[in-house]
Amino acid sequence: MTESPSRVAIVTGAGRGIGAAIATRLAADGFAVGLLDLDEAGAKAGAEAIVASGGKAIGASADVSDAESAEAAVATVAEQLGAPTVLINNAGITRDNMLFKMSDNDWDSVMGVHLRGAFLMSRAAQKHMTEQGWGRIVNLSSVSALGNRGQANYSTAKAGLQGFTKTLAIELGKFGVTANAIAPGFIATDMTAATAERMGISFDDMKKAAAQEIPVRRVGQPEDIANVTSFLVSDEASFVSGQVIYVAGGPRA
Repeated sequence: MTESPSRVAIVTGAGRGIGAAIATRLAADGFAVGLLDLDEAGAKAGAEAIVASGGKAIGASADVSDAESAEAAVATVAEQLGAPTVLINNAGITRDNMLFKMSDNDWDSVMGVHLRGAFLMSRAAQKHMTEQGWGRIVNLSSVSALGNRGQANYSTAKAGLQGFTKTLAIELGKFGVTANAIAPGFIATDMTAATAERMGISFDDMKKAAAQEIPVRRVGQPEDIANVTSFLVSDEASFVSGQVIYVAGGPRA
């Protein structure tokens, strides 16, 4: 390979929370960023903010669980920004319920976004990476992969992403592509705020209670995940692949 690889990243679920923070950080690191989200307005607003601060970005609607939509989104980024060499599979949903109350749709929709979505996006993006001989895939797992009451679907999906990550690392390594997973602990986002609301407790109380269980005595922020992502997609991390990094303020929180 004679010329250096394009510095173009795709972040799914980039309309808010962890995805938005990762997109902002990668733009600051010098990547052109394609922000994808079912919420097109959120993705476009994030892209506009990046452009306003001197970066290069586009926002687009994408349903990662749909093969045509995933392929089209990757093609759009390639056409408008250049060949994507970094993929952050962050899109996720929760449909929490105890097993006996969990519907088929609760199960299928969570699997569709997390597992099928990561598969479809990785399959579509990898050809750009292998052609350039350089690439980075980061999948967002969770401490829930270790098991979490009321999350049989989410826990299974997040554990599945870890196996997916390790297999990608094995298959794509010879093409200069690494694959790693980040497993966040409690991160203060709209999603965790919605969980507090559903449980009928204040978000502040939930965060205080969570911090007491976390060794570093604070809850995580989206930027904590963005910082680790920034390292994993860098040249400095070229010998780190197939790993699951728990970013949770302790061994498990």
